[in-house]
Amino acid sequence: MFESLRSTIDDLLGGRVRPGDRRNVINGMKQALVLAKLGVEDLEQGVAITRRKLDAERQGLETAARRKGLAQGIEDAETVALAGKFEGQHAERIAVLERKLEAQEAEAALARRDYDEMLVQLKAASAGAGSVGAGAVPSGTARAPTDEELGLPDDAKLTSELDAMHRQRSREDKDAAATARLEELKRRMGQE
Repeated sequence: MFESLRSTIDDLLGGRVRPGDRRNVINGMKQALVLAKLGVEDLEQGVAITRRKLDAERQGLETAARRKGLAQGIEDAETVALAGKFEGQHAERIAVLERKLEAQEAEAALARRDYDEMLVQLKAASAGAGSVGAGAVPSGTARAPTDEELGLPDDAKLTSELDAMHRQRSREDKDAAATARLEELKRRMGQE
């Protein structure tokens, strides 16, 4: 996912970027990391959506099983058969969604680890690692140094844009969840 960015970071840390080009390369990498972070967040949101779908299918399976049991109690063979059909469909969807969720969780975790690792490396490169006279970067640090600790300028405009995008995405997610709940409620009221 981040191969080009990783290669550029390696060049910076290895001292293979001319000193005059370092600042431009680092700024470009920061922008790429912002986009990468948004990609990671998209993957994590995909996981959340799949979880919600999985929960809905599990509820559907419970409903179908309950209806099947009720139909068996009154010996309604047609309803038993129909409920059994829906029960099978929900079970099949659950199996598919469980596999999908497992793959999405693994992909999101991998992307998050890659992003976090490259963020630490970028901050090290921004601090001057790999340039002439730069000191060694401490390994095994518990957390990534902050921009302030590295003496990097505060990019208030970029931070503001990211915050606005995050708020907008949160609003859209909440609206979508509310719409899905409303549709589910309408569906239930129409069926039961």
